[in-house]
Amino acid sequence: MSVRLPSALAVIVLLAGCAAAPSHPVVTTPAPVPPVAAGVAANDNLNAVAWSQTAIEHDLIYLQTYRDAESRLLAALHDKQWDALDKADRTTPIKGLKPAVVLDIDETVLDNSPYQARVIRSGGEFNEADWAAWCREEQARALPGAVEFTQFAARHGIAVIYISNRAKDLDQATLANLRKAGFPVSGPQAFLGLGTVLEGCEQAGTEKGCRRQLIGQRYRVLMQFGDQIGDFVDVLANTADGRRKAVADYLPWIGTRWFVLPNPTYGSWEPALFNNDWTAPVQQRRQEKIDALRYQ
Repeated sequence: MSVRLPSALAVIVLLAGCAAAPSHPVVTTPAPVPPVAAGVAANDNLNAVAWSQTAIEHDLIYLQTYRDAESRLLAALHDKQWDALDKADRTTPIKGLKPAVVLDIDETVLDNSPYQARVIRSGGEFNEADWAAWCREEQARALPGAVEFTQFAARHGIAVIYISNRAKDLDQATLANLRKAGFPVSGPQAFLGLGTVLEGCEQAGTEKGCRRQLIGQRYRVLMQFGDQIGDFVDVLANTADGRRKAVADYLPWIGTRWFVLPNPTYGSWEPALFNNDWTAPVQQRRQEKIDALRYQ
């Protein structure tokens, strides 16, 4: 706390000090610089999470996406040839199938930025235990426009199906969170989590192709929504070039059948920059991401 002297007294003190000043210079030792207060360690994800939580632009992108999709949904419903599954996943003819929309969950309909904020605050990295604890809180909020869109679809007899790569033991917490947030959940078949099995289909890692095939056996898919390329099509090579090739044939579907939402906080785009090697030291991964930047 600083002490402020009355102006008259301050002048007296100043004059007294001048009168007593020695005639030769006084060598003083500079005051030590106070240490930096302990706080949150630097984290490359800070801006991304702050943007996701506080930027109105983030919310407007979601609203814009879901409102645009809603305006197109009934036309897709009435076009009996309309289908949003890629050719590898469409293994059953669409004639006579009931209509559905397919949505990823995390960062597509539910906002998990509080978990990312906790990782930043703790100075750590993603780990399954903390992630599972967050999911079991069932507190993730609905992202803007998502509830309204899914309810609109359900009112028009369109099945709403969620695909997630959350671990199998998080299924019930996830369904509870969806219901709390206001999303329509028609039953167990409306949610296909990691570990869902389709006989005769071999799942590669966490790819969703087998689950999309399972949906395709029962439904004509009108639209798909996600924040990762893997929410729409299996990525054979998770490199920058491989990811571009995975969607090259489907660019006309973007904004009509496939709706891609922003996620700057995490995703398969990140390990693609460091050869998918999560065992590499943090600084090595960071340097490889820096090396991937372009300057012109």
